[in-house]
Amino acid sequence: MAAVTTWTGREANALRKALRMSMTAFAEHLGAAERTVAKWSSQGDTILPRADMQAALDTVLARATPDVQERFEALRTADTSGTAVRTTQPHTGADADPGGDGYCGAGSAGDVRRRDLLRGTATGSPAVPGVASLLDMLLSPLHPHTVALSVQQFSRDVSAAKVDYQACRYEHVLDRLMTLLPAVEPTMASAEGGQRAQVNVLATDLYHVVGSVLLKVGCRGMALVAAERSTRAAAASQDPVAIAASARIMTHALMSSGHEDQAVTLASKAASVLDQDTRLASTDAIAMYGALVLRGAVAAAHRDDRDTAQAMLDEATRAAVRLGYDGNDRWTGFGATNVLLHRVNIARTLGDAGTAITLAHEIPLDKITLAERKASLYVDVARAYTQWGRYGQSLTALRTAYAVAPEEIRCRPAVQQIARDLALLAKGSVRTAIVDFTQGIGIPL
Repeated sequence: MAAVTTWTGREANALRKALRMSMTAFAEHLGAAERTVAKWSSQGDTILPRADMQAALDTVLARATPDVQERFEALRTADTSGTAVRTTQPHTGADADPGGDGYCGAGSAGDVRRRDLLRGTATGSPAVPGVASLLDMLLSPLHPHTVALSVQQFSRDVSAAKVDYQACRYEHVLDRLMTLLPAVEPTMASAEGGQRAQVNVLATDLYHVVGSVLLKVGCRGMALVAAERSTRAAAASQDPVAIAASARIMTHALMSSGHEDQAVTLASKAASVLDQDTRLASTDAIAMYGALVLRGAVAAAHRDDRDTAQAMLDEATRAAVRLGYDGNDRWTGFGATNVLLHRVNIARTLGDAGTAITLAHEIPLDKITLAERKASLYVDVARAYTQWGRYGQSLTALRTAYAVAPEEIRCRPAVQQIARDLALLAKGSVRTAIVDFTQGIGIPL
């Protein structure tokens, strides 16, 4: 096989197809932003990946199996016209690449088809028990026979769902949501006076949990629906911190759906409004401000915007200093340690694997009290080691993440893809260990 002297978008896309990866999986495999991979696909010969990506593509091709290399060579030479090879049409058409997370979104073919797909008849449907029922519940919010909950009970149940989510007990979360979602409308209707604002704040948090769970299992389109419900409830509450909380989940959902520009803009504007409305006079406001800015920094990294990501990280650092402790105010888990976790994630997203691993070693693990955050750190480390070609260390990080939060590994398609990448790339005893690990925890290769 002839070496690639200079990679263009066309060769990069041929390698992605040879590996049989979605754009999302290929971006994570390389440590590139998904938007960058999409540009390679759409612009073909007219775009040259930057130097670090040229090196990463060289490494992936060199370590590919002979079958992959053969497919790559065939795809590479298939188009001799010099025009861009366009394998997908973003936003429209049957061949659109949704990022490898199945359907799980709204379409134009009607509610019957959509609900059938959401119940799991589509390929790539979520494997977590109860997700299809949750999607049905989200699409049909009115349940006339459901009894309203007292504000106190509603508050306790929403808090319990938040606790379960942050502990990565996703199946428990789904059980709670199946009871809570039908109760939202009647509880809102029965609330009187000042209780109405409180119920709307709680509904903001509840839909935030729904959106977060759907993002974990890869249902990005429906996560946007949940985020919109959170936004509506927050607006009705007129609580500035709740409004910022809803902007936080909307930022995440927009970014995960490929709308990084809108995500960065929303996070920046919402943080500014929160600052203006509250002067960040409370710990809740400071924590939410910092968490929102961090979410914007992640979105900026996904669009390969280093300057904006760094500026927002620095702003979050200032908020953490102002807060003065690592806490979980308004369910943000925000503090100086949380900023460090995001620095690791952003370095890895930007393809700086060595920086990500160095930063990870500096984090005081005893200060990470939330299982979801600790597991996410080890997943980021696993991805960084994979980018670096250190597959044994990547497997060790995945095993640690599994020990911290088993459902974070079993339930997330994006994390399962790391294991599949490792099984594809590693050789000898390391590959055997990876296969044994994945089969032992029920991840199909």
